[in-house]
Amino acid sequence: MSSPLTRDDVRRIAALARLELTADEEALFTHQLADILTYARAIQEIDTRDVSPAATAPAAAGGREDTPQPCLDRDEVLGMAPEADPTGGLFKVPKVL
Repeated sequence: MSSPLTRDDVRRIAALARLELTADEEALFTHQLADILTYARAIQEIDTRDVSPAATAPAAAGGREDTPQPCLDRDEVLGMAPEADPTGGLFKVPKVL
């Protein structure tokens, strides 16, 4: 089977993602992405007609009852937080730009 992906494809994808790739990275990513696409194609060929859809995870997966629990004391938590504003009930966090 021929490779579903070329180096030109990888260059175009890298340009869209604003990535600069070396020649070695282009070769590596071409091979890795081609393997991923081949695997995805193989998954799509699996016959799932007799498999019923699962709306939720099985209960045996470690689920628990959703019961209300007491929350943390607000004043106590604010007292432990650095640079908190207890009068406003707020936590101060660094800016994220």
